[in-house]
Amino acid sequence: MTDEITPAPPPATRVDLFARFDALGLNHKTVEHPAFFTVEEGRSFKADMPGGHSKNLFLKDKKGVLTLAVALADTRVDLVGLGKAIGAKGRLSFGKPELMTQTLRVIPGSVTPFALINPSAEALSRIVLDSALIAADPVWFHPLENTASTAISPDDLMVFLNSCGFEPEIRDLSAPLGA
Repeated sequence: MTDEITPAPPPATRVDLFARFDALGLNHKTVEHPAFFTVEEGRSFKADMPGGHSKNLFLKDKKGVLTLAVALADTRVDLVGLGKAIGAKGRLSFGKPELMTQTLRVIPGSVTPFALINPSAEALSRIVLDSALIAADPVWFHPLENTASTAISPDDLMVFLNSCGFEPEIRDLSAPLGA
């Protein structure tokens, strides 16, 4: 018997992601662009790309429970209300970049629900989708790297997330406790 640690599999690539989409029969379109690390950096470039553009929040509560909140780029996410709505222990805060990279296998600025293709994403307890985002069609996310954006329909996004073992919650992230 050996004490060797089995290394984690390499993170999924854009090619792996598109192969999964194709295997599931999902339509997708990708637009190449300069690297964007924030919503603001990409706003003017994406203005001619119809649909819903996202911001993705990697969150944890006081007990270390991890959540990925996926919002419309312009949504002002109510983190206090979201924490109460999902039963978080203590306040929700942003997870450290190292934990995010370990869990989602993407670098800061590339956070995307498409990262759930990586087995390490099983560490997430929940995925919460903003109702304002999924009301748009298509919805756009980075394809595991921030040098492109990939469009997919909201229905196909749900098929993909389910194929990764996740059943996302849909909430109004600007008022997750209801108005």
